[in-house]
Amino acid sequence: MSDSEQSEQFDLDAYLDRIGWRGGRRAGLETLRGVHLAHALSVPFENLDALSGRAPSLAPADLLAKMVHGRRGGYCYEHNTLLRLALEALGFPVTPLAGRVVLGAATPESRPRTHAMLRVTVPGEPEPYLADVGFGSIGALLAPVPLVTGVEPEGGGRRHRLMPLPHQGPLELWELQAYDRREREWAGQYAFTLEPFTARDFEVFNWYVSTNPRSPFTQRAFLQRTTAGRHLSLDGSLLTETRADGTVAERKLTNEAEARRVAAEEFGIAVPEGLPLLS
Repeated sequence: MSDSEQSEQFDLDAYLDRIGWRGGRRAGLETLRGVHLAHALSVPFENLDALSGRAPSLAPADLLAKMVHGRRGGYCYEHNTLLRLALEALGFPVTPLAGRVVLGAATPESRPRTHAMLRVTVPGEPEPYLADVGFGSIGALLAPVPLVTGVEPEGGGRRHRLMPLPHQGPLELWELQAYDRREREWAGQYAFTLEPFTARDFEVFNWYVSTNPRSPFTQRAFLQRTTAGRHLSLDGSLLTETRADGTVAERKLTNEAEARRVAAEEFGIAVPEGLPLLS
């Protein structure tokens, strides 16, 4: 099935109801910003399928069943495939992109391209936008940003900028940076080019990241959720709350019952039976 055929079969009403978007459906900047923020604040980041030893399906029907009707979350391939289908159903031209996570890396080249994001053309706007609801970290986008340098847009209380990086290949290399209020400095999140990718490419990336025994997603639970005023992260047994003012509170979860309760009450995720969160 082609990407266009997938978009035609996408249940847009169910998706918009899941994220709580009641605004307009015209393919314009207001709709893009509103849908992007609503998705980011409604659907959590989680790697529980990979942790259970299977690659999550990226088929539209399966994404709807899991993340829309099943009230689960997902990771970047699931989130941004779901957003792509919704934006295309709304009339936006969308090009999938792939990037290298540079957060915590020595150089942009030290990691493979395993992150998915989207280039979105907005009717009436002079520049395309970078959209991404699947990064999951405290530096993730809450609002799309224009694909230009020299600006520092703020969306959802977070500030970002795009910077050019030195590159050896023929394509311009961009880095998304987030402003760290606590450290008062810019931090690179991921680097990417504007080379287009397809759903078939992400099927390969998805399988590798979710099944390779060296992948962090197969080793411990990663849950993330952003709400108005705070960001929650569960990395293994460490629960971290980062508030809007930059203050951070951490605590260790001590047992499986507590971890499952936190997943349900704080992250909105019903952990599948038989899957331990704490290893």
